[in-house]
Amino acid sequence: MGEWIGIGRKARRAYGFDEIALVPGTVTVNPEEVDIGFTIDGTLFPIPFLASAMDGVVDPHFAIKMGKLGGIAVLNLEGLYTRYEDYSSILEDISRVSSVQATELVQKLYTQPIKEDLVSKRVQQIKQGGVPAVVSTIPQHAERFGAIAQEAGCDIFVIQSTVTTVRHLAKTYKAVDLEGICKRMNVPVIIGNSVTYDVAIELMGIGAHGLLIGIGPGSACTTRGVLGLGVPQVTSICDSMAAREAYFKKSKRYVPIIADGGMSTGGDVCKAFACGADAVMIGSAFARAKEAPGRGFHWGMATPHANLPRGTRIHVGTTGSLGEILFGPARLDDGTQNLVGAVRTCMGNVGAKTIKEFQKTEIIIAPAIRTEGKLFQAAQHVGMMK
Repeated sequence: MGEWIGIGRKARRAYGFDEIALVPGTVTVNPEEVDIGFTIDGTLFPIPFLASAMDGVVDPHFAIKMGKLGGIAVLNLEGLYTRYEDYSSILEDISRVSSVQATELVQKLYTQPIKEDLVSKRVQQIKQGGVPAVVSTIPQHAERFGAIAQEAGCDIFVIQSTVTTVRHLAKTYKAVDLEGICKRMNVPVIIGNSVTYDVAIELMGIGAHGLLIGIGPGSACTTRGVLGLGVPQVTSICDSMAAREAYFKKSKRYVPIIADGGMSTGGDVCKAFACGADAVMIGSAFARAKEAPGRGFHWGMATPHANLPRGTRIHVGTTGSLGEILFGPARLDDGTQNLVGAVRTCMGNVGAKTIKEFQKTEIIIAPAIRTEGKLFQAAQHVGMMK
């Protein structure tokens, strides 16, 4: 499979959201009657949306708000909120500097050591808000921070890095035992990020309760530019869905896959589900919420890296409340608000009553929407052509 790109060298064609469209069904369903619930390890969440573990998106207050609306917000245990007791002025500084100064300032701010007492405090803050506490860390710190977070009462633990595999080779240090961590944790463990069939199968096999799918597509991510790594999300999700189904057939254990990154509109989200995602993790759309801590900015988790930043601070603006972004009413016409309504409406139009049925939607390769009948929008810089 693939096309020749040179003598003796083939490349496989991969697809992103802009290159596909969904086909309406022969039967339609009342959007109010579809089931969009997301279950992980027996716990049901009313809506299949996760807010990314980025400091410009999720702080404890945002996590509580998101939880009360039925979704999940993942707090980064290695971000500003576990390094600084009072972080308001820090966020203000990040929002005020120029684009040229932003990365350098962020790198400097993240040199402050992580305080273990703040790890516990942030988890407890979210729990006191009456919602599940979901937190994230990189593999190297998962053993220690996982134990602290679990003792503080966290409900789901996320282990996340740019590229995650089960078989990491190193001579100068001991590789992280992801399987051991999954066994020792008493709460569900979500692992990411991955994009291939083989890696997904292996991560499911060591006991992961969910997988984050996506390398390179995030709006604040520069991995593909810095490292050349990345697989477009449509192909990543479809390949991972195939792994999920194969693993379920063999083990009878269903491991949900969560599309992470590359979705800025309701249409992107709908396509992610149709490709096989059980839930979606989003950063930029939620960074626009009034409740988001970034003041209209957000930056990738790898932006503060001391030697090789793989993210940048971007300005997304503040466009509405979190409730409006999730449930409407939409006050913008570009698809960035009422994301839940978009999913329900699309499911109704393809005739899907559940997310599982939605995953069977017919998909076609289609011209980019910007080249198909949007002349007046483009000329007037409105709608999808702003």
